[in-house]
Amino acid sequence: MIVVTGAAGFIGSNLISKLNNNNFKDIIAVDDFSNENKNKNLDNKYIRKKVHRDIFFEWLKENHKFVQFIFHIGARTDTTEFDTKIFDKLNLGYSKSLWVLCVEFGLPFVYASSAATYGGGECGYNDNHEIIEKLKPLNPYGESKNDFDKWVLKQNKKPYFWLGLKFFNVYGPNEYHKGRMASVIIHAYKQIIENNKMKLFRSHNPNYNDGEQIRDFIYVKDVVDVLYFLMHHRKNSGIYNLGTGKARTFIDLTNNTFDAIGISRKIEFIDTPEDIRDKYQYFTEANMEKLKSIGYNKKFHCLEDGVNDYVKNYLKNNKYN
Repeated sequence: MIVVTGAAGFIGSNLISKLNNNNFKDIIAVDDFSNENKNKNLDNKYIRKKVHRDIFFEWLKENHKFVQFIFHIGARTDTTEFDTKIFDKLNLGYSKSLWVLCVEFGLPFVYASSAATYGGGECGYNDNHEIIEKLKPLNPYGESKNDFDKWVLKQNKKPYFWLGLKFFNVYGPNEYHKGRMASVIIHAYKQIIENNKMKLFRSHNPNYNDGEQIRDFIYVKDVVDVLYFLMHHRKNSGIYNLGTGKARTFIDLTNNTFDAIGISRKIEFIDTPEDIRDKYQYFTEANMEKLKSIGYNKKFHCLEDGVNDYVKNYLKNNKYN
């Protein structure tokens, strides 16, 4: 059995599709399953059992002998949430408890970290372990992810294979439920269809022109390809970046969305909301040499191809992956 936490979520459900498509159907899906819109991500997927996250640890204690691999993708991912108690419970505390059980039962463990750990990028975007203590995330979500990374590196007892992935800006199918936290592409698609134009955040940093904020956008299909690779690789434990290694502007992303829809480009700029303005990352770009060094050599989708596939094959038909 393969365990996927956050199974009904964006990345978790895409991972289950990848596993199913490769004939892995003995899946244990862990989530809270309280969001019916989110649960649609699991329709038509092969799953052995759904286990609520609150009872998952007890389930694992009773069934660990049948588990082959654990993907811990579940987390509270709202970068605008500032109640640290939520992150302490769902991100930090839950992950620590699951790590301890994986050590006890000898289970391989891959978990989701985040590029939000890099904060304003003062230390760069290199995934060497030495800088993790120095990082200063810009919000409680990023802090919770970095706190777990730091905790992991201090542990004397570790699973025989473990790996943390710093996801950069992931986009793609199955994010319909994410609301404000969904990728810019889905917001662009909705705005363009409704208004024939797109509003982007104005730059409040003199070093960047409006719309030229730069992020490393990675298609979710590339993310799950890496996860699938790691399930078979099972060596070279550590914390790794997962982006494309090529940052692009929000204008690039939006223009590609216009082109995929087939509507003339029209962009307007609005002020970045004050509640996130001083927590805003203006540049992210993953150094991907570490992942390549352990043998991952599959080419990532360029932004043009990823957006085109997402818009034409999913968003236009409200389709799930």
